[in-house]
Amino acid sequence: MKTRSLSILIVSVTVLIMAFMFPSHNVAVQELDYKKFGSIAIAVVKADYPEESVTDYKYLGRKKISAQEEQDSFQFIVKEDGKEKTVVVTVNHRTQDDKFISLVVEEAKS
Repeated sequence: MKTRSLSILIVSVTVLIMAFMFPSHNVAVQELDYKKFGSIAIAVVKADYPEESVTDYKYLGRKKISAQEEQDSFQFIVKEDGKEKTVVVTVNHRTQDDKFISLVVEEAKS
């Protein structure tokens, strides 16, 4: 009985150590997802502002919209006619399979 309890304890401690040593697969998947949707956002901003330079890019984060939908947001600084504009792109996608749902491009009010 004591041997079995000791074995369970050792396995539990080993699993905890491994959980802290190795990053979660889910975090890696989320990073790949945001890069995928970030590439889409960059392409759209470049298409919307073809003659302008994009001087900065920032991933703003992910929000859970519903059980089936998430939203990634990206911020771009675009230099247009010598003035900087802040452009925010939001990409909605399905949680289950990361299929694209919608994309919105908005200029932030100055």
